[in-house]
Amino acid sequence: MRFDVLTIFPAMLEAALGDSIIGRAREAGLIELNFIDIREFSTDKHRKTDDYPYSGGGGMLMTPQPIYDAYMSIAGELDYKPLTIYMSPQGKIFNQKTAVELSKEEHIILLCGHYEGVDQRVLDEIVDMELSIGDFVLTGGEIPAMAVIDTVSRLIPGVLAGESSYENESHFNGLLEYPQYTHPRVWNGREIPDILVSGHHANIEKWKHEQALINTYNKRPDMLETAELTETDIKFLEEYKNGDSKTKF
Repeated sequence: MRFDVLTIFPAMLEAALGDSIIGRAREAGLIELNFIDIREFSTDKHRKTDDYPYSGGGGMLMTPQPIYDAYMSIAGELDYKPLTIYMSPQGKIFNQKTAVELSKEEHIILLCGHYEGVDQRVLDEIVDMELSIGDFVLTGGEIPAMAVIDTVSRLIPGVLAGESSYENESHFNGLLEYPQYTHPRVWNGREIPDILVSGHHANIEKWKHEQALINTYNKRPDMLETAELTETDIKFLEEYKNGDSKTKF
């Protein structure tokens, strides 16, 4: 998969995405990351990319020409239109379901706005989708773009050790992940659940699923409204709510 990011702070993305799992995936050729500096396409002698909005009010607005020319430096050489996403607090909320859908794309362009936003005309010209990582406002689109790239990239085959690395994670199946433990077996007087060293794989998987249900109920009960729960899941949760459920083996 290829990501092209239109930004006025390319070094910021390079620093954050150049290491760890994403950096290794990039080196292995599993993903391609290109960070395009919008300032390089400004016709202003000071490389300005913003100006005062006609509507008045405080703040500056990113001008359309540098953004469009930066975009065309990519799209103009292609015989297809890459999916182009504007990272915006006005966009639909990015979640795991959207990440899975985006992981099926071959080429994504992410536009990072700044200041008070971007001239609407260039958004109308090039943007296919607006995404937000939450109902709050950041100083720019770089952090949201990094979140999208990180989340989507780890769904690309080969980026993680195996599919199970993300299929059991929080949000993938509509539930939060079960609690996890590592060595030592006893720490600060706290011992890991006996089931995890029982060697009984079927019971361990059952425990994991039940713990995921409990975690979701306690931390994000709203998620249970849309999760695909079986009759057994519903019965288990009812028993847990009533204090009748055996949550340990």
